[in-house]
Amino acid sequence: MKNLYLGLLLLVLPLCTATAQNVITPEKLWQLERASLMDLSPDGELVLFAVAHFDIEANTGQQDLFIIPAEGGEARRITAFESYETNARFRPDGEKIGFLRNGYFWEMDPDGTNKRKVSDFTMGGFAYSPTGDHILYFKEVQFGKTTLDHHPDLPKAEARIIDDLMYRHWDSWYEGKHRNIFYVAYEDGKIKGEGTNIIDEPYDSPMKPFGGMSQIQWSPDGKTIAYTCKKKFGKDFTMSTNSNIYLYDIESGETTNLTPDNDGYDRQPHFSPDGRYLLWSSQERDGFESDRKRIMVHDFETGERTEVSRGWDRNADNPQFSREGDRIIFTSGVHATFQIFEYDLESEEKRQLTDGIHNFYGFAQHGDLIVAEKSTMSMPNELFTVSLESGEFSQLTDVNTELLSGLDLGEVKSEWVETTDGKEMLVWMIYPPGFDPEKKYPTILYCQGGPQSPVSQFFSYRWNFQMMVSDGYIVVAPNRRGLPSFGREWNDAISEDWGGQAMKDYLSAIDHAAEKPYVDEDRLGAVGASFGGYSVFWLAGNHNGRFRSFISHCGLFNLESWYATTEEQFFANWDIGGPFWDDPIPESYLKHSPHTYAGNWDTPILVIHGEKDFRVPIGEGIQAFHTAQLQDIKSRFLYFPTEGHWVLQPQNSVLWHREFIRWLDETLK
Repeated sequence: MKNLYLGLLLLVLPLCTATAQNVITPEKLWQLERASLMDLSPDGELVLFAVAHFDIEANTGQQDLFIIPAEGGEARRITAFESYETNARFRPDGEKIGFLRNGYFWEMDPDGTNKRKVSDFTMGGFAYSPTGDHILYFKEVQFGKTTLDHHPDLPKAEARIIDDLMYRHWDSWYEGKHRNIFYVAYEDGKIKGEGTNIIDEPYDSPMKPFGGMSQIQWSPDGKTIAYTCKKKFGKDFTMSTNSNIYLYDIESGETTNLTPDNDGYDRQPHFSPDGRYLLWSSQERDGFESDRKRIMVHDFETGERTEVSRGWDRNADNPQFSREGDRIIFTSGVHATFQIFEYDLESEEKRQLTDGIHNFYGFAQHGDLIVAEKSTMSMPNELFTVSLESGEFSQLTDVNTELLSGLDLGEVKSEWVETTDGKEMLVWMIYPPGFDPEKKYPTILYCQGGPQSPVSQFFSYRWNFQMMVSDGYIVVAPNRRGLPSFGREWNDAISEDWGGQAMKDYLSAIDHAAEKPYVDEDRLGAVGASFGGYSVFWLAGNHNGRFRSFISHCGLFNLESWYATTEEQFFANWDIGGPFWDDPIPESYLKHSPHTYAGNWDTPILVIHGEKDFRVPIGEGIQAFHTAQLQDIKSRFLYFPTEGHWVLQPQNSVLWHREFIRWLDETLK
């Protein structure tokens, strides 16, 4: 369930130790700005990027746009509205930059002058046609009826009338609206006429909740729109991952399903510059959202389809053609790091371009230049330039360099630990600033979510490893069974075995750490969220006295109640083995549900949950807290009425970190 955690992993910076002179607090964490790549100019000379910053007191944030020469130099702020500017991109002629402000389409000159609001309606995202005479955009369209539609004379009634599944998703209730794609004529900074809805059905494109403009693309001649959509509704939607790539012909108004023969996800269409080919990211097995991501290429001249990632034992992420059309560039996980790769279309050879302890994410390319987002456990996103030929890279932006340079950070090391079945597992060890091997330190086992999300070099604003270690803890972060970037077998091993080998891997990691002379084996804790929260609940009943403290955020406590209340049923069917009323009952309910081991609980536990978490509904956290309280176990419940599966508001996040550290200090120090 990448969805059970989707990309919110770990890491950041320090809190406090006796030796640290300047450490990061929760408040300082929110002073760090967040950079993201927007676009590269058509001539490859300018990089367009965004920087978000936050005000804790006001509990708000804003995002501004910047440009910087691709060859390096000073970044220049080109917007400073008190709002979030998003979806910024260069017009195909390079003469304008389009962006969304509060959902409205705006344009300006590349230097930030001549800002002008273009649309009188809001959009969720947009893209210029390559020919410059249209734009496409998506917005919400009302298809279903609301309670007020059924009972217009009861405007103050507070109720929802529900007749099908998928009535809520992640953190939002279904209100009858769906994302549909439109295109409209555009000329010289003006929208002409009314937009044409190319879907006009109760389906979503981009797909909710996380899909964006990478799921929609124009053909180079501006005559075709390729888009991703899962054309299912209600119960059918919740039981399947089967999305497809659709081609809409502007001249005829006809839509073609390009991928009816594949049962899993098909996403992220991308045309070659000459329009002959279309590539996309594809997963083969229906219901398995963490299946291996393949790169498929369709040849429109011959009608042939090829998997160019055949034989690749890992995910191929974010694939796109180079601007010259001679190669495909993508990212892929390598032992809990993410690197940039290329596939040469002529030689049919794959080549790893980058190497090192870091993650590369979104990128844009022109000639020999790649501009990409890069992070480590000790550095939030910055933009780097990468040579397409040599793979050499250098830092382009310095959004947080000054703040980070004055901080004391813990050292990050990797170790390979033998598992109970004789395999090798990569474990990150993060040490406190000023670490003294002659001392003994309380130590935290970090349990990852997902369950298929790698413990990689992500920089997060919740599970801040550097913050933990700066309060005097060592952190042990294993890439246990089920985590990608170690091959398909390792990735798939978690399904229907949640309480099996993955839990043994956790115990192998903490037992290995406890043998070190500087780890205090009498002061061990375990923490985690989502599947990591499940892991904490499971370990609480099966740890045999190893741990002295637990923290579980949005964890699954009772697999039966979770199955009957979660929203994307395909995940539960794949990973748990089906519903609990099946005959025979899937083994997961009998062997792997943490609540069946709750009679063994004997250790202090902090339970955290958000009211709007519909992936792991709040009842899971309530059950766990009541279980601890009724057994007179020291416990605390941290409840967020306005948060979902994550904690996203600045003041809520600061409170989360304060309570997290307070609990560890109470129980381990």
